[in-house]
Amino acid sequence: MLIPFLWMILYIFKTVTETTQIPFKFLPAHWNNWHHNVSNAWNKLHIGRLYYNTIISAFFRTVGPLVLSTMAAYAFARIKFPAKNFLFMIVISVMLVPNTVFYTAQYFMLNKMHLVNTITGLFITGLVSPFATFLLRQFFLSLPLELEEAAVLDGCSHYQILRLVMLPLVTPALAAVTIIHMLWAWNDFTWPFIINSSADKLTLAAGLQNLVGQFQSDYPTLMAGALMTVIPMILVFVVFQKRFIEGVAFTGSK
Repeated sequence: MLIPFLWMILYIFKTVTETTQIPFKFLPAHWNNWHHNVSNAWNKLHIGRLYYNTIISAFFRTVGPLVLSTMAAYAFARIKFPAKNFLFMIVISVMLVPNTVFYTAQYFMLNKMHLVNTITGLFITGLVSPFATFLLRQFFLSLPLELEEAAVLDGCSHYQILRLVMLPLVTPALAAVTIIHMLWAWNDFTWPFIINSSADKLTLAAGLQNLVGQFQSDYPTLMAGALMTVIPMILVFVVFQKRFIEGVAFTGSK
């Protein structure tokens, strides 16, 4: 995992000639090429605009599942209603199908809604998550039923039980869902590339494709753009990795 990252950093210090020459040289001849490569990637990609698009998309594709899947998961875990198990099986079955299967239908649907080549089109299909629903449901099922019964005796509604009793206890799972969906949204390439043909509506991952040439690519510039893309998510994972590991491990143990 560390070697590809170091290889990417090493390429930033090279020239285009050094990346394609034979015999291959591991180290660059000069270490002052990084400024040219970074500024070249920044200007060609319009990184500021791509960062804005990516942050907006990642925010809604993280907050959406966090809010909607939490309520759905609690309902599937604790509330009795007709066809509950059947509906949950439908949710689980969606997880068995690759996301790419739905892309054609989603594209035509958003095209009818005039959301192609818009920022909204980037995230609207990611506002719900079967994975988050399943993960949080397992977490809710692991909590003692006596807590909910005591809250009912105190006159709490389902909403109050969820907000005041359950949510504080499932913080590790919420952290895991947040980090996982943020990483998914930030690194997503296929959907932003399908739904947008306009360069100023792409995300960072999809925008990097503009640095790939038809016959030859400027690899130092491409690696500089890739580094600017992955650094924020590396920082997020390093800061919150304890919460992430706790959430996944605790849910798995249940």
